Amino acid sequence: MSKRTKKVGSSGRYAARYGVKSRTMIREVESQQKQRHVCPQCGQNAVKRRSTSIWECRKCGNVFAGGAYIPVTPSGVAADRILKGVGTEAPREENAA
Repeated sequence: MSKRTKKVGSSGRYAARYGVKSRTMIREVESQQKQRHVCPQCGQNAVKRRSTSIWECRKCGNVFAGGAYIPVTPSGVAADRILKGVGTEAPREENAA
């Protein structure tokens, strides 16, 4: 049997099925998922996926929830930015006329 993953990477297991676009998307997601990521606690490049949305740093042992395929999602970053901004606002004074 010939090697099917030279050009297509991990999506070679699907051979000619499911269409090019679907296989390309799977290849991109799986390549991001399987690489090591930066730990938010210690800063080391040692975070690996334990299971769906569960990430673990191999260096410091920090276990945290993140995205299903990447530890930090763009929507999660936006939510953190909003939450940090909410806590730093000064209380508003209401004018009682």
